[in-house]
Amino acid sequence: MYKYALIFIVFLITSCTSNKNITEQKVIISSVPELINTQFEIEFFKGKEYNHPSFAFWIENLKGEYIETIYVTQFVSTSKFEHGEIKSGKWKNEPGVVRRPATLPYWAHKRNIKANDSLYIPAPETTVPDAISGATPQGTFLLKTGTKVKTEKFRVLMEINQAWDSNEFWTNSKFQDDRDYFASLQPAIVYAVTIDLNSKETEYFLNPIGHSHPSGKNGKLFTDLTTLTTAKEITEKIIVNLK
Repeated sequence: MYKYALIFIVFLITSCTSNKNITEQKVIISSVPELINTQFEIEFFKGKEYNHPSFAFWIENLKGEYIETIYVTQFVSTSKFEHGEIKSGKWKNEPGVVRRPATLPYWAHKRNIKANDSLYIPAPETTVPDAISGATPQGTFLLKTGTKVKTEKFRVLMEINQAWDSNEFWTNSKFQDDRDYFASLQPAIVYAVTIDLNSKETEYFLNPIGHSHPSGKNGKLFTDLTTLTTAKEITEKIIVNLK
């Protein structure tokens, strides 16, 4: 009897371990900017609060000047969401355009393409090309991509936001008349790292450098992250691997 009990326990442990490995497997996605002079991969490891966030990766020079976007999630790239908005505050159960400037405002203002409604977040007339956009991965992923940059140093940045993630500071009632804020609550976090092509380093870790405006009214970066909680746990780590 003890023999069979031991076999059963071993089977359970093996099954749990196997299921965990399957769950944590990286999804491989690719983006193809118009020109690639420097290839690299970005490893994104989901954190415990990861739940279908929106995000964008882009490239800047050392002066902080925008060069190009290398990946952005699909809902943001078109402003077409699963549940479209008919009128202010009313929704329909089918895909449609929803304007959410608080989603990724730092990236959107850096991109500096204004839509017909004067917002910088992409709209149907200012969409991001399909070659550098796609669905939000379900969890940990590997992004194969690159940049046209071939100078010695450049920066890789990521902005990430998860909707409706309130905390004790960023509450539902903080800005009661601001619908753009309400759809975001804790603002988007911006991560960055400087890549040096002349260095022997091939692995670079992105670190948080600040958060965006809570309702997307401007493209400023706010460096105080002390009020953010679960927003900082959407990702565990982000690594750039040079090829």
